[in-house]
Amino acid sequence: MSTTESRRREWMDALALADGARLREVWEELSAAPAYHVIRGPETGLVMVRARAGNTGRRFNLGEMTVTRCTVGLADGIMGHAWIAGIRPEHARLAALFDALMQMPEHSDALRATLVEPLLRDRSAYLARRAAEVRPSKVDFFTLVRGED
Repeated sequence: MSTTESRRREWMDALALADGARLREVWEELSAAPAYHVIRGPETGLVMVRARAGNTGRRFNLGEMTVTRCTVGLADGIMGHAWIAGIRPEHARLAALFDALMQMPEHSDALRATLVEPLLRDRSAYLARRAAEVRPSKVDFFTLVRGED
């Protein structure tokens, strides 16, 4: 995977996991919101979630998950895409718009500093808090060997 692909994956993850209200606030604060048109969606459907037993076994279908997707196009031909868990059409549209803007050099640095980096920091802090909350309930299993065996 190239560096560009990994960076895009990072910001798309951040946008998908963000609070939709936060994306709306940043969109409304943009001084010059670009002209765009919706190419597809937002539309909601189901995707099959697959898993592996122990992360190494054979794959199996875990179940279905609701997803909202959207694709937008900017006036200069750049397209943005988003796939959001759940039924959240506005979130999907805004995430697709920010994906498109992040691909433009004139917007990417400012959006990375004001939107993506704070979202990544908030997500890391949330995961650290959750880990600290569940750490006291961790159980270590071990086997005792009896002496007469």
